[in-house]
Amino acid sequence: MKRAALVTLSTAALVATLAACSSGSGEHSGGHGQPASQPAPSVSTTARANAADITFAQQMIVHHAQAIEMAKLAPTRAGTQKVKGLAARIQNAQQPEIDKMTGWLRAWGQPVAAPGGGHGGHGSMPGVMSDDDMRKLAAASGTAFDRMFLTMMIAHHEGAVTMARTEKESGVSPEARALAEQIIKDQTAEITEMRGML
Repeated sequence: MKRAALVTLSTAALVATLAACSSGSGEHSGGHGQPASQPAPSVSTTARANAADITFAQQMIVHHAQAIEMAKLAPTRAGTQKVKGLAARIQNAQQPEIDKMTGWLRAWGQPVAAPGGGHGGHGSMPGVMSDDDMRKLAAASGTAFDRMFLTMMIAHHEGAVTMARTEKESGVSPEARALAEQIIKDQTAEITEMRGML
């Protein structure tokens, strides 16, 4: 009887140990040295993301990437230091936001690029430039580049603000909604600045 009881207790202990290891494992677990509660932030973030949050992150990554592509032309093509400085600020602000949204999508178990999210999918996003627009911008320089860059970037920012407002109306992720609010604030201010530069 004592041996049977001991086996039962040992089995129960083994099951409990395996259950504890299982609850602490996962792609974000730091291993046995990490507390079992470590992955909780990623799990809770996933639970709070809906289709609007996922679409916002996927599309805004593509949207931001085009703005950065435009901004990278400025150092060698812009005619004024003001436009060069603005382009640098846009690039420095939007790349970290791309990195942040990429991290969310991975935590949510979603692809970083939406289906049709390449150049061919740009038409579904407000404010994006066509391939022809981008070629014209790349071919311009001096005053012509500055005017084209500012005009295009105003339209691009207005599209981003529209997308961010949609996220605020329909999204549930606190992190995504906070970023949407920041985009509305920052890009609205830059729109005003760029209009003053034209």
